[in-house]
Amino acid sequence: MTLFLLLILAAVILGIIGFAVHGLFYLLVIGAVLLVADLVYVGLRFRRGGRKHRIAR
Repeated sequence: MTLFLLLILAAVILGIIGFAVHGLFYLLVIGAVLLVADLVYVGLRFRRGGRKHRIAR
């Protein structure tokens, strides 16, 4: 979960810098790609990981 939060933070920071600074549009694009990749990663992890953590009673 820490990796997910750090990647979200990095994507947001890159997006803000890319939007605010003239001539650094590529940082906005990198931030958007990083955000999408991170959401796909966490989606796949939660989808597969939910079945492994059952508690046997």
